[in-house]
Amino acid sequence: MTTLLEMREISKTFPGVRALDNVTFSVEDGEIHALVGENGAGKSTLMKVLSGIYPQGEYGGEIIFDGATMAFSGISDSERHGIIIIHQELALVPLLSIAENLFLGNECATNGVISWRETFQRTEGLLRKVGLREAPQTLVDKLGVGKQQLVEIAKALSKEVRLLILDEPTAALSESDSQALLDLILELKAQGVTSIIISHKLNEVRRVADTITVLRDGATVATHNARTEKVTEDRIVRDMVGRSIENRYPERDRHAGEMLLEVENWTVTHPEHADRLSVRDVSFNVRAGEVVGIAGLMGAGRTELAMSLFGQSYGRNATGTVRVRGETVDISTVGRAIKAGLAYVTEDRKALGLILDETIHKNITLANLAEVSRRGVLNSHAETRVAEKYRQAMNIRTPSVFQRVVNLSGGNQQKVVLSKWLFAGPEVLILDEPTRGIDVGAKLEIYNIINDLSRQGKGVVMISSEMPELLGLCDRIYVMNEGALVGELAAKDASQERIMSLIVTE
Repeated sequence: MTTLLEMREISKTFPGVRALDNVTFSVEDGEIHALVGENGAGKSTLMKVLSGIYPQGEYGGEIIFDGATMAFSGISDSERHGIIIIHQELALVPLLSIAENLFLGNECATNGVISWRETFQRTEGLLRKVGLREAPQTLVDKLGVGKQQLVEIAKALSKEVRLLILDEPTAALSESDSQALLDLILELKAQGVTSIIISHKLNEVRRVADTITVLRDGATVATHNARTEKVTEDRIVRDMVGRSIENRYPERDRHAGEMLLEVENWTVTHPEHADRLSVRDVSFNVRAGEVVGIAGLMGAGRTELAMSLFGQSYGRNATGTVRVRGETVDISTVGRAIKAGLAYVTEDRKALGLILDETIHKNITLANLAEVSRRGVLNSHAETRVAEKYRQAMNIRTPSVFQRVVNLSGGNQQKVVLSKWLFAGPEVLILDEPTRGIDVGAKLEIYNIINDLSRQGKGVVMISSEMPELLGLCDRIYVMNEGALVGELAAKDASQERIMSLIVTE
């Protein structure tokens, strides 16, 4: 095989942080090359250098593509050479059609006049390649996340892609959508498309990758040829974190205490369709010191349930009863839900959990400003002391609590979100996909935090699409489907097969 890409001694520095330290990285023509590492290891930064997001002059080192030295001045420059990056946060315009998104900035036009006939014909061909049957005129916001990911790939194919970079492509997808996307990446390989895939899901990496490169602390620590050697997940984890992680799900003493949270007959109407119930007659409970899981497929209503309980942030016409420590509580607004002892760590930390352009210390105190204020005046020294306390307790890797949250890795951003809600002093924390998009080392730290909360007598409700995670952490697991609870399993009786059988037989 010939070498398509070489990145030689790439260095990149941000204020106070050396993100890349003389990284050398190469990709063979026609292969799928996985790039793995902990959050903050430099994976996305390296790909932003390659795709021109960080143009020449903002980094050190050399990029050689297809035998020629490259000096990209921007992303459009790299795209002209067939290097296309698909970010974890999809870059589609929701209120435009699939066809308009595919050719946005690359219109099928003559003398400034768009040929819609050609646009729709080319769109139909591209959609067939990625396995989508939707009409070109379909609005993107009518598609699920999995199909939107396929539209992004079709968009890349419209630009005659030679090197496709996928940053956490399955992070927000269900199991079936993830498998379909991986199958497509393998099909594209058969058609001659070279891919770089960044992923924290090591089982997926091992399934599709020909070569696996591991970054740690901004440097290359290992490259494995998966075609000629057996590369185990344990080996990759050891390279990623610099040590062996014996137990992915740390043990804890499981002793359920007094009843903390009781939800009875909770029903919520869809926010736009008055004839549809998003949550249907749900009843469940959580005891002190318990970690209770909620399993289900994407669209089962788990997030809708969590958001509706937290200040009725989702839906309309919520009915039912919520009790905390036996007392009926008013959770009709977010402020009242917080006062009642509830906290909600959203599945979308960037859009809903954090103010990205603000500092760590501003984010951590946001849900409990009264604690760092006097007579309505914010005490900046108290705010800093609180943030520093949580920085140390949660091991938030940052040179300062005055660092903007946008500059943190995904795992450290998640620790800031958790710190914010812990500072609010809740009785029950609802964690919605708490480890989505973070690496195995950061996941272990989050698991330890969950276990600590349990030991402190807090109640934890954990929503996760990763069934091994629920099985490894939870005392009990409720199973949800189509807005209703369809079963409850004790940890000792639960398995992936039993959970799936509850979903498909109801």
